[in-house]
Amino acid sequence: MSGGEVAGLLVAVFWAILVSFLAVVLVRLAQTLKQATRLVGEVTDRAVPLLAEATEAVRSAHTQLDRVDTITADVQEVTANASALSTTVASTFGGPLVKVAAFGYGVRRAVGLRTRTAEEPPAPARRGAARSARRTVIAGAVLPVVGRGVRRLRGKG
Repeated sequence: MSGGEVAGLLVAVFWAILVSFLAVVLVRLAQTLKQATRLVGEVTDRAVPLLAEATEAVRSAHTQLDRVDTITADVQEVTANASALSTTVASTFGGPLVKVAAFGYGVRRAVGLRTRTAEEPPAPARRGAARSARRTVIAGAVLPVVGRGVRRLRGKG
């Protein structure tokens, strides 16, 4: 065998190994593509119903939101009506009720003073009590009674 024949034999063996390697790679690639195709088919089969369910859920949510908007508008209208009614009742009955309450207080006070004066001892013993009863209380401060006690304080100063 000559050197050219050995070189040709080596090239032929090299090409046979290369073709075998490429054949194995192509077979594996074909299997991978088949599995990928099957996987895409399964995902498509499962995704289409899921997308349909998601679309239905979004439609249902939109319907519910429309209902909530309607209810909110109705509640807002009821609130406005209640506010108007409250204002009307307050303006219609508020003044007269205050007057009736003040009148009732005045009557109770007059009756109470009338019964108290009938039961109280003579004037000298009740002098201090009468003076303290005439004091005016405003926000927790006691104002002095205009009368003898104030004159005495002025006279001493």
